Amino acid sequence: MSGRLMPCEPAEIGSLFLFEKLSSEQLGRLCSEGRVEKFEPGPVYTEGDPATCFYVMVEGTVVLSRRVGGDDVEVNRTSQRGVYSGAWQAYLGDRVPQVYNSSMRVTEPTRFFVLPAETFASVIQEWFPMALHLLEGLFFGQKSTQLAINQHERLLALGSLSAGLTHELNNPAAAAVRATSTLRERVGKMRHKLAVIAQGSYSPEVMANLIDIQERTAERVAKAPTLSPLEASDREDAVTDWLDDHDIPDGWRIAPTFVQAGLDVDWLDQVATTVDEEILTNAIGWLNYTVETELLMDEINDSTTRISHLVDAAKQYSQLDRAPFQNADVHELLDSTLMMLSGKIGPQIKVVKEYDRTLPKIPAYPAELNQVWTNLIDNAVSAIRSAGGEGTLTVRTAPEHDRLLVEFRDTGVGIPPENRGRIFDPFFTTKPVGEGTGLGLDISWRIVVNKHHGTIQVESEPGDTRFQVLLPLTSEEAS
Repeated sequence: MSGRLMPCEPAEIGSLFLFEKLSSEQLGRLCSEGRVEKFEPGPVYTEGDPATCFYVMVEGTVVLSRRVGGDDVEVNRTSQRGVYSGAWQAYLGDRVPQVYNSSMRVTEPTRFFVLPAETFASVIQEWFPMALHLLEGLFFGQKSTQLAINQHERLLALGSLSAGLTHELNNPAAAAVRATSTLRERVGKMRHKLAVIAQGSYSPEVMANLIDIQERTAERVAKAPTLSPLEASDREDAVTDWLDDHDIPDGWRIAPTFVQAGLDVDWLDQVATTVDEEILTNAIGWLNYTVETELLMDEINDSTTRISHLVDAAKQYSQLDRAPFQNADVHELLDSTLMMLSGKIGPQIKVVKEYDRTLPKIPAYPAELNQVWTNLIDNAVSAIRSAGGEGTLTVRTAPEHDRLLVEFRDTGVGIPPENRGRIFDPFFTTKPVGEGTGLGLDISWRIVVNKHHGTIQVESEPGDTRFQVLLPLTSEEAS
């Protein structure tokens, strides 16, 4: 937007604090290459547009705002003469994108001294070479520091996740190794028991019946019901009594295995009527090994499936094989993060998922959203542990007008009112020394607000803290 041109008086320009040490020749150059413009109430420039001018207010009132999601948030309002804004990074040239990093409007008729960006860059380089080097060093030093801090925070999170993932993988892997070793032993005993049976003078019909019973027993294992502890105990007692009545040795040891496999007294009666009494003991022993091998193979299958799911979760979490920016299902991201953090969450914290599965995929940076979920879940777990160790973490998704809501609710200690305005500040943490960097929420805020044009907010009281992330359903970058 252009204003109305006004006379440029070197004496007035020299009264602004930026220019008060300049010579009359320098002020003359500023007036010849720059201009004074008067703007009526309304916008002056818009965030994201090419930064073509450097503005210094002579008189009036300016308001600076930043775009957060679909809203413009006011970040500064002032009537102080000499305040400046606009293309103040022009001295960096092509090394950074030269766009306005905020929007500016005026609320009353306001005069500015306006310098073209090229002139501003030129006078800085010519008149203040030492200051220019200091500014460049400060700017790129801050960028490097921020990158290092971000990388350090990611490495801390990765280290914590790797330790948790290693622990989670070790459990099913160890279970699979144990089950495989036991399975080899049981198969050996089953071969021996079969050899004993085969040495008897049994008709082909009896052997066929035994094989049929074995097949049907294996099928029964696959369909075994889940019993309550009381039901299982009652059934074990009944099976033990049946085995004792039929002179089967070690009935007390065999009964729990049979009950776990879904075998009951009725099934054993069918077995007893199928085989001759003299081979019943060997037949029961053979079926016991059959049941044990089936159960062990189920355990191996469960363990390897668990490992596969963990590897898939790690792959989903890291997004190593995905495009950085894509249409993503937030529920897949949340599930992978929760699985990666399951070891850290522990059994004392109940996780409740209240997902609205009808929500569409959204354009996003999935790997970075996973970092946001990690930080928010980690904070919730710490808050619950500070409140006694047991509690509930509820993860909820829902539509919110033209945005998607992801809410993390915990039953922890809550955030004191005096800290709520600071929790997104860099390096602010309430965790003990060595347990928190104070960067998790700062990084989360920048990922949600700056990269996704969303919002992140918190509501808290003891026993009920809610971090709410609102993400746009559409994106300019996606289109």
